[in-house]
Amino acid sequence: MRKHARFVVVSNRLPVVIERNSDGLRAIPGSGGLISAMTPVLRARGGMWIGWPGHSDGVPEPEVLQTLEAGSADWGFDLVPVFLPEDVATGYYDGFSNATIWPLFHDLQGRTVFEIAYHKAYLDANRMFADRVESCTEERDFVWVHDYHLMDVARFLRERGTKRTCAFFLHIPFPPPDIFMKLPWRREILEALFHYDLLGFQTFRDRRNFLDCVDDISPCSHPSGRGNVIRIRRENRQVGLGVFPIGIDAREFENISRSASAHLAEQSVRETAGNRKIILGVDRLDYTKGIPHRLKAFEKALGTHPELCGNVTFLQIAVPSREGVEGYLPLRREIEQIAGHINGRFTSSGWVPVVLMVRGVNREELVAHYRAADVAMVTPLKDGMNLVCKEYCAARTDGAGVLVLSEFAGAAAQLYRGAMLVNPHDIDGTADAIAEAVSMPRKEQRRRMRLLRNTIRQKDVYWWMDTFIQVASGRKASEFFDGESLRPYPQFLYKGEATDVTPSPPAGSSGRPGSRTAAPVRAEPS
Repeated sequence: MRKHARFVVVSNRLPVVIERNSDGLRAIPGSGGLISAMTPVLRARGGMWIGWPGHSDGVPEPEVLQTLEAGSADWGFDLVPVFLPEDVATGYYDGFSNATIWPLFHDLQGRTVFEIAYHKAYLDANRMFADRVESCTEERDFVWVHDYHLMDVARFLRERGTKRTCAFFLHIPFPPPDIFMKLPWRREILEALFHYDLLGFQTFRDRRNFLDCVDDISPCSHPSGRGNVIRIRRENRQVGLGVFPIGIDAREFENISRSASAHLAEQSVRETAGNRKIILGVDRLDYTKGIPHRLKAFEKALGTHPELCGNVTFLQIAVPSREGVEGYLPLRREIEQIAGHINGRFTSSGWVPVVLMVRGVNREELVAHYRAADVAMVTPLKDGMNLVCKEYCAARTDGAGVLVLSEFAGAAAQLYRGAMLVNPHDIDGTADAIAEAVSMPRKEQRRRMRLLRNTIRQKDVYWWMDTFIQVASGRKASEFFDGESLRPYPQFLYKGEATDVTPSPPAGSSGRPGSRTAAPVRAEPS
């Protein structure tokens, strides 16, 4: 029998992708915010990750299992697959998860598909995940279920009498009642979530929306407490509701950024841009990320601020994803058309305004682009958190660079002191912000970046995990990892950089909520 309880991550996908090459099958690292956040801890401290390995493309399950067993030894934690039949996987993932829940929870009702067959497939998949959790874990293990794909897992575990400490974290926004009420299965979703011991949200806004939905649908529930963690009683159960903004491994990005290879790669990026100033966008190719709005704002900036022409290059990295979901291919065509229109309008000898890269990039290449970018534009229409903005700041070991951030990103509640906040729907306002960011004096850049980097350092992925686990289980996270701290190095703040000093608004600023120098209304408490 194991001496310690295990830490078990359950998510839609495993953190690896099964790939076939000339030597056979191998497990290579996957991509995504959850993988970036959780993998460093599990690599350092061990545990288990349960998830779907993806479409097998005819590869027999025993071969996938063998590949994952070899991958587990390399990665330092167990990789446990949940095999889903093709029809279930399609209806669950492409259907209910990403054609129903994803657009609805991001306030994009016009893109939402309500299909009963999708919901049935979603329940079938969640039941299969629950089967795997039950068979691979013990009662004392801590099971942490992630995101909107798996909201019913705890319900299926409890219905069959399986006792586990089971917590849930929602990485995307939770919608307000007027949007959530449009979901035909709204009551079932809320009831399923109440089977978890703790529900975690990215922001206070998301938790408030959840409570408002509960109040409208199930007014007999009674919340109590205040602050980051409150409790709500539902019949004979008490469930925690916490706000835990996810972080990154800031030190890892710093170390990569300081490497000689990163410096060489940065120079290559700059030379490709003709050593002009670079505005960088890095996103999955998704309609929630606001890429068309961002490009239109850049076009407006070129038209209204002629001094930018010939001196600034907009470099947009768009990583393809969910290509099986209807609506994503037209988005790619729209982005390409806008970029082509801008280039056709403004290109001059030796200068192309927009460089569009529709492909994935590895972490080293990504950090090189972060280092080279004078301005990073992270302007989603709505986002649960968004880790790109945090990665950019962590990689700026030179203390320079400007972050232009959507006020509708969850990260705005943490980073408002140093970022330039914009409304991505306000094309003119965003265009002015682009011009202001490009011309920002180095001294002001450094002041803002110090605030951003300290916030990211202080509330990194290890703080996020340790806080969540302790609230959910009543035990410190180290108890699941043989008494070791989650953090593989001591936490520290950047020398001489204060973390609790609110910068004074620049001269002429109104300082009102919603301006580019003011805190948003739903700012995280200091």
